[in-house]
Amino acid sequence: MTKQDIEPILKKHQNAGRDMLIPILQEVQEQYGYLSQEAVIRIGEFLNLPTSKIYGVATFYNQFRFQEPGRFHVQICRGTACHVKGSAGVLEALKRELKIDPGQTTRDGLFSLEIVACMGVCGLAPAMNVNGEVYADISTEKIKKILSEYRRKAGKDANSN
Repeated sequence: MTKQDIEPILKKHQNAGRDMLIPILQEVQEQYGYLSQEAVIRIGEFLNLPTSKIYGVATFYNQFRFQEPGRFHVQICRGTACHVKGSAGVLEALKRELKIDPGQTTRDGLFSLEIVACMGVCGLAPAMNVNGEVYADISTEKIKKILSEYRRKAGKDANSN
């Protein structure tokens, strides 16, 4: 994402002040999936704010990402019900299998990993979400199978191009 990519978003906020920082950050992330360094710099220029101030605000809220998400964005729920049902072990299995920590993307760009406080599907605990598809009663054994399905899908898609 370049500085020019976010111009349409900024044009919608012509007379914006610093009070519009969070809404602008949210719009950029919604559009592109993350906040690039170029986007942060351009938003700072637009709002007349130092880059350090923008990073300070954006890092305070865990909703913002600074790395492009993977093709398959994996979210693991760590809410109370999921925690009680073993989501900590599932998270560790995901980290081992993907070889990344939460907030990171695999080298091949296929997977990114995020911890969420609650997905609102407590009756399905522990739960995981991949690109909006919810997986219920997740176990460390199920992780490999689910990730293999997504790897297979990525391979099929690549071969069909």
